[in-house]
Amino acid sequence: MALPEPTMRLLMPVLRHAAALCGLALCLASGASLAQISPESARVIVKLKSQPAATDSTGAVAPQSPVQGLAHRLGVTMRERAGPTERTHVVTAHGLDSRQLAARLARDSEVEYAVPDERRHRLSAPNDPRYAAGLATPGGPASGQWYLRAPLDDAQSSINVEGAWAVLGGQSRRIVVAVLDTGVRFDHPDLGRFGEGGNLLPGYDFVTDPFLDNDGTPGRDSDASDPGDWVSDADVLGDANTVGCTLLDVADSSWHGTQTAGLIGAVTHNARGMAGLTGPGGNVLVLPVRVLGKCGGFDSDIIPAMRWAAGLNVPGVPSNPNPARVINLSLGGAGACGPAYRDAIREINRAGVVVVAAAGNTNGGAVNAPANCPGVIGVAGLRQLGSKVGYSDLGPEIALSAPAGNCVNLDGECLYPLLTTTNIGRTTPVAVDDAYTDGINATAGTSFSAPLVAGTAALMLAVQPSFNPDEVRQLLRNSARPFPTAGDAPEVGQCQAPTVDANGFAVDQFECYCTTSTCGAGMLDASAAVALAKTTEPASVSGGGALGGVWLLALGLAVCWVSRTRRDV
Repeated sequence: MALPEPTMRLLMPVLRHAAALCGLALCLASGASLAQISPESARVIVKLKSQPAATDSTGAVAPQSPVQGLAHRLGVTMRERAGPTERTHVVTAHGLDSRQLAARLARDSEVEYAVPDERRHRLSAPNDPRYAAGLATPGGPASGQWYLRAPLDDAQSSINVEGAWAVLGGQSRRIVVAVLDTGVRFDHPDLGRFGEGGNLLPGYDFVTDPFLDNDGTPGRDSDASDPGDWVSDADVLGDANTVGCTLLDVADSSWHGTQTAGLIGAVTHNARGMAGLTGPGGNVLVLPVRVLGKCGGFDSDIIPAMRWAAGLNVPGVPSNPNPARVINLSLGGAGACGPAYRDAIREINRAGVVVVAAAGNTNGGAVNAPANCPGVIGVAGLRQLGSKVGYSDLGPEIALSAPAGNCVNLDGECLYPLLTTTNIGRTTPVAVDDAYTDGINATAGTSFSAPLVAGTAALMLAVQPSFNPDEVRQLLRNSARPFPTAGDAPEVGQCQAPTVDANGFAVDQFECYCTTSTCGAGMLDASAAVALAKTTEPASVSGGGALGGVWLLALGLAVCWVSRTRRDV
């Protein structure tokens, strides 16, 4: 006679434990069926290095089925299901879980790889309240995090990051993105340190000038916290100002590094604040490296910081225990790329590290350095409808473009800023401040386009870490969506190459329709880029531009200023 169901529910843990101890599948005199109480089968995808020969290494006749041969060698009873290819098999077994079985299979000399055959589910949108449009959070922009969602008529430049998250699977790796900026607020509740529920690694402070440093501990040290970069009249007029800071630099603290870091690494799907671009899977960690302080930062600090972030040796600084695969530079200055940057970037690229930099914000001027350096993925800024945002610089050095934030409306709160983490302190930081930029304290600039590309590059490397920087650049370009060529404003023309007037001053070029010679290959599409990375073999990446709509549909269905100083842009 079968036991009553409530009794069975109480007894199940005990029965399973007893069965495991005696090594039996499970025997019950109660009449309960095996299906009711048998542990869930392990389920693994296993790929063999080659089709096995007819005999094994001893000369004996090998089993007809490769799976039988594996089972025989491992001493595990396995069943085989149809696999995706001739050498790829799906196997199941009882008595151990999928990860245990995969680990045992992976140790076999005939196995190329063995991974759990995971179940996937329909993805829901992140539950971070500021992600959705029309949010009720006071002060938040009506568009929410429009720049991360799928493109729509009123937000054509959105990067479709949910599609990228769907591509990531159990085989993805963890990738480090270094954010070289003003430092970061480690105590922001939507950022936080890795190991304590957050995505921030310890980082390093490379600012050496005492006036710029402003943190009470002049010189390089292991504290990448942002102490604030405010500049007062007294700062400019005081004797400590030995760097040429002027009254034009007077401003409150920007918390610029916290803002760029949040776009990449804010904790996602934690029912709090905002969603970070790199998503809920923990595939990307942010390495904050402080290179900017009051009035900017020197090349002589930025360049060694880039090298350190990439895992290269820097005299007098301990080795970086968490080398980055991607470096984000939301900073720049006017002028050509100098030899010091060229040398550093060449060596950093050779180490396999991708460098992404912001174009600059001088109203359509020439691309800033280091975004104009060879080996750098330069990023220009787009309005929500896909045209070049007025302040963004442009030129042939740009690889592709991404949302930069714009308001549309002349009155009231900004409609399309790039919402991100910040701090409300006007000078020094407010501790444990759960603050975000919004429709009033709006975030806009190519500084915030670059992290969207850097984060996407990290997701690409998470699914295929063997790509070199040139391949990442080309895949980003190949997967980019075409720029719109017209819109509701007939007075907006086509973007032209930057020009200067008779006095050598740059001629302003505000909103315009991008071309591939001025704004890069197209608009960043995170979903298409990560999907293309997952299906492309390294060393097979070919050149090209923005993808056509048919290809994208198929893919979707398949899955500041001279060289002396650098300031945020």
